[in-house]
Amino acid sequence: MRRSDKLIVAVVALAIALVGAFYLVIHRPRPAPGADSGPLPTTPGHYFGVAEADEIKSYTPIENFAAAVGREPNVVLYYSAWGDPFEKRLALNAQAHGAIPFVQIIPGPHVTMAAVAAGKYDSYLRSYANEVRYYVDPVIVGFAPEMNGNWDSWGWHHTKPSVWIAAWRHVVTLFRDQHARNVTWLWTVNASSNGTGRLQQWWPGGAYVTWVGIDGYYFYQASTFTSTFDPTIDAIHALTDKPILLSETGIGQVAGQAKKIPDLFDGVRAARVLGFVWFDQNQDELPYHQRWRLETNPAGLAVFRRELATSGGDL
Repeated sequence: MRRSDKLIVAVVALAIALVGAFYLVIHRPRPAPGADSGPLPTTPGHYFGVAEADEIKSYTPIENFAAAVGREPNVVLYYSAWGDPFEKRLALNAQAHGAIPFVQIIPGPHVTMAAVAAGKYDSYLRSYANEVRYYVDPVIVGFAPEMNGNWDSWGWHHTKPSVWIAAWRHVVTLFRDQHARNVTWLWTVNASSNGTGRLQQWWPGGAYVTWVGIDGYYFYQASTFTSTFDPTIDAIHALTDKPILLSETGIGQVAGQAKKIPDLFDGVRAARVLGFVWFDQNQDELPYHQRWRLETNPAGLAVFRRELATSGGDL
């Protein structure tokens, strides 16, 4: 075959391949409307996640964390400011490393739950839902989390639970109407304490929730899994049998990080929750904002790495 003929054949083959790839992209199966597909495993201890600073800019902090602890996380949590798009690049990087993107959509300080429920922000939410839908693979999504606490405008003492519930249901319904069925909806509460409201006030109903998330930390030397999480887990079990994920947790230096890490792993196993997401960032406003980051505490890192290594494939 002449060189010119070979070139023509190569060009034609490339064109056919490009057309085929374009066809697959266009005709890739899209989720149908209706209830969520719920594709994610619900094996106890299956999920080991992390939230890192600057992870939206680069996946390097998560890669460094994985190298430090000796295991790739299979959940990557980030926080989506109101008005920002779905971070597809982070999601694709997570996917390439075997992890599921987990996004907490945070309403802005002037975004009321009443306005969300009334549809004022539907254009933005519809765009966000479409971005999630066209990502196709599983995404864990939370919205206006820790509503049983009193520190956010959408939470206890600031917004009526009925209004928050209406906003949550509106967001979930809108995503489903946009065929974004690849979403695992995580209803996220703060660990119960004297400063939080009753969980049952904020429950939107099982039809609008896939999993339940608990955000809770070891703040004090007396903190244990039992004191931090068990009352909330019991309250959730009274509401629903949905799987529970410790959606944001850490053990601070004040609490004795290295000594308490085995208690966290033991508690996860005993409670048979889905796993936990470690908040691997340092804060400096005691007692509720401590130095959680493992890489800056060699003793804590060594214990954490050992616990992961001895836990096998799951926690």
